[in-house]
Amino acid sequence: MTLRRDAQISLVFVDGRVGRRLNRQFRARDYPTNVLTFGYQTRPSIVAEIVLCMPVLRREAREQGKTLRQHLAHMVVHGALHAQGYDHAHEREDRRMRLVERRLLARLRVPDPYA
Repeated sequence: MTLRRDAQISLVFVDGRVGRRLNRQFRARDYPTNVLTFGYQTRPSIVAEIVLCMPVLRREAREQGKTLRQHLAHMVVHGALHAQGYDHAHEREDRRMRLVERRLLARLRVPDPYA
């Protein structure tokens, strides 16, 4: 899959309550998650929202020994790849998505989040 450059992506920062509600409503999972991507259009350009749940991201960054900036960059890249059609539901897709994430994050000088 080729990365597309033509996109309009909004970043939405939410608290745990909103993150939980959205995850329950759209994924039937009753807990706040770190990132949700809502893709609205793929042609002629990508239009999407990336919802980032800040309390979850802060906790995960602390637990993983990363800065919040590093973890936030990773989740924005992760969400943007979902908006482009990448997925990680199966092992092969997961490997491919992680490879692209690593390459993009390296360009941003963010350490490999999977190391």
